[in-house]
Amino acid sequence: MPIDGGGRYQPGFGNHVVSEALPGTLPVGRNSPQRAPHGLYAEQLSGTAFTAPRHENRRSWLYRIRPAAMHGEFLPLGEVSFHNRFDEQPATPNQLRWSALPMPTAPTDFIDGLYTMAGNGGPDEQAGVGIHVYAANLSMHGRFFYNADAEMLLLPQDGRLRVATELGVLELEPQEIGVVPRGVRFRVELPDGKASGYVLENFGQLLRLPELGPIGSNGLANSRDFLTPEAAFEDVEGEFSLIAKFQGRLWRAPIGHSPLDVVGWHGNYAPCKYDLRRFNTIGSISYDHPDPSIFTVLTSPSAVPGTANLDLAIFPPRWLVAQDTFRPPWFHRNVASEFMGLVTGVYDAKAEGFVPGGASLHNCMSGHGPDAATFDKASAADLARPDEIRDTMAFMFETGRVIEPTAQAMAATHRQSGYQDCWKDLRNNFKADA
Repeated sequence: MPIDGGGRYQPGFGNHVVSEALPGTLPVGRNSPQRAPHGLYAEQLSGTAFTAPRHENRRSWLYRIRPAAMHGEFLPLGEVSFHNRFDEQPATPNQLRWSALPMPTAPTDFIDGLYTMAGNGGPDEQAGVGIHVYAANLSMHGRFFYNADAEMLLLPQDGRLRVATELGVLELEPQEIGVVPRGVRFRVELPDGKASGYVLENFGQLLRLPELGPIGSNGLANSRDFLTPEAAFEDVEGEFSLIAKFQGRLWRAPIGHSPLDVVGWHGNYAPCKYDLRRFNTIGSISYDHPDPSIFTVLTSPSAVPGTANLDLAIFPPRWLVAQDTFRPPWFHRNVASEFMGLVTGVYDAKAEGFVPGGASLHNCMSGHGPDAATFDKASAADLARPDEIRDTMAFMFETGRVIEPTAQAMAATHRQSGYQDCWKDLRNNFKADA
């Protein structure tokens, strides 16, 4: 039976979820009985060490038609544009910007459409990130994928994704994000026939909601707005391929059945989705800007307290009301490194060039900020009136270490070679007697 479902979710992020597609699937009072109900196999999927503290421990019990061990031998898939080769050349202090990745002309599914832009660290370090874009025009047929290196954050920009996973179906549209845990097998279908967007690999500690500190108990992203799919399965035999990402490379094994055959599961290690439009934005109502950390949706902590392996921040529609304040993002240099993308609309710090589907990279201590046109407009704005920023959604992947662009990203035809020129018209306005 082909997998159905989708649109059926349970709320909460990191909660223990109980879900079964067939009544009586989950055994009562034990995880691994001598004989699981309905003739199923019991299998535990662990996303953290067995001995991780209880509040950080992530695992789920799956009750499936066939165990995940059933497949053929993995062999290398060969050279692809999706990889973790972040050391191909020295990282540059130059500000970098790209237009959107062109849509392929040949039939290309989600995995073949992934294109690595930049990253740092890797799976052997259990720290760092991989940053990718994708452009695809074909649903995955007869192919399934899992990532043994990282959990994956999916961020559609144009076109919907239907992500059929072992634990249920995530239906994602632009301005939503999906998180697929490390090791979970899935297939990506394109309801609109084509799709493009961004993907983040997190090699470090699992993504979680940031602490709110003085903000208190409410604000930013709320746990209840994260949705975990309910169980859905398919019992299909045939000649399929299982693609694995392992230690930065892709491998392929033959598999004689669909691995999306989990009939029921319970636990707190599962895919989830979140609508970025539900983010509760915090801002200033007097003067100056709070730091952009107030826009953090999810974070992956590092071993250094207060310093993230990764932060996902967004810049959604909002009101700007601060008095005697330059309202767009100010000029700055940052010990952290920033990779930005635009899902829709116009980013308030750039007049042109930063387009939906595009990206920019400002590495550690590389100066950046508004271009000349934005600076002039904001400097002359009437601050007696609030400024409503609407119809936009930008995001930033911020890391505590340098983000190294790949050789293919540096040589890409869609890289904007004259990006630095956006600041060339900034004038010397200095007046010693003013």
